[in-house]
Amino acid sequence: MKYHAELEILEKKLWETAGMEFNVNSPKQLGEVLFDKMKISTKGLKKTAGGARSTRESELIKLRADNPIVDEILSYRELQKLLSTYIDTIPSVVDEHNRVHTKLHQTGTTTGRMSSSEPNLQNIPSHGVMGGVIRQGFVAEKGYSFIALDYSQIEMRVLAILANDEKLVGVFKRGEDVHSAVASFVFGVPENEVTKDMRRKAKVINFGIIYGMGVNALRENLGTSREEAQTFYNNYFEKFPTIADYFEKVKQGARSKGYTETFFGRRRYFGGINSAIPYIRASAERMAMNAPLQGTATADIIKISMKKAHDALEEKKLINDAHLLLQIHDELVYEVKDEKVKEVIKTVKDAMENCVKFDVPLVANASVGKNLGEMKKVTE
Repeated sequence: MKYHAELEILEKKLWETAGMEFNVNSPKQLGEVLFDKMKISTKGLKKTAGGARSTRESELIKLRADNPIVDEILSYRELQKLLSTYIDTIPSVVDEHNRVHTKLHQTGTTTGRMSSSEPNLQNIPSHGVMGGVIRQGFVAEKGYSFIALDYSQIEMRVLAILANDEKLVGVFKRGEDVHSAVASFVFGVPENEVTKDMRRKAKVINFGIIYGMGVNALRENLGTSREEAQTFYNNYFEKFPTIADYFEKVKQGARSKGYTETFFGRRRYFGGINSAIPYIRASAERMAMNAPLQGTATADIIKISMKKAHDALEEKKLINDAHLLLQIHDELVYEVKDEKVKEVIKTVKDAMENCVKFDVPLVANASVGKNLGEMKKVTE
């Protein structure tokens, strides 16, 4: 098979770079090759629970600049994972109608969003050549098309709502690009003078703030010095003090009550929030900062919108022409009769955008295609 042959080529390339043959899938042998034979420094690397030198992806990424073999290992592992998880596995679990069925779990995550298993269809890769190839394998029935509707920047919108930050609320009310707007505030330039690099940096910190990213993680994601990352981090919260206050209140609330709440009251508990061990406490604080945002957006709002969309489709007598297949974080995927696509998109989009009334508008974007790898955005 084509991709198995590619995996063999990658394996031989690894052997050539290392100057010897070894079992790439053996952490022990891989560690010996990297750290003993090739003398790559282990400074700053974590160890396994048994005390061995870790060759996990998160640790190998730290070594990328030290030797080209690291990128080769990561490429090998990525292809191997795609083969074992999707290309080799999915065809073996289809039914007699060539359809694959996943299990969706209402309480599968700590934040309240749904999870998928056997197989996990919420995690189908979407980037790169291989991601496109795998997604093309999911094909709509004859006479039907897939439609997908996903919320635009839902967690940033929820942050604006929960923090009640006037600047961020104003950005979304005016329909501005949030990353360019934040860059304008942080760098102190008019929005029409925001460069691509400024917007990129603002996007990194916007998403970083949502996930409780600290200065070191920000430095890695920005590809800059710690000093610059610290300055950027400080500038962000100086320009958005309401957001800084909001996150501090969330952490304080979690410390005193032991849990956080979403906009709708969904609780998540944090046993380590008052731990005497700094890294456990810091990890719990990061999760506590993110939980109300992710829980409100990809658990509560999306579930409410699913129900609203179902009711709207029933009311318009479209329910038998539009079958909800998947909920993937902030996205709903339907299989729809070709002649009903436009009507269903409008119905579901309206339901998603009006499922809850906030000061900040919710926006859903639609795409359509005959397979999941070739979905085209739908313009108004």
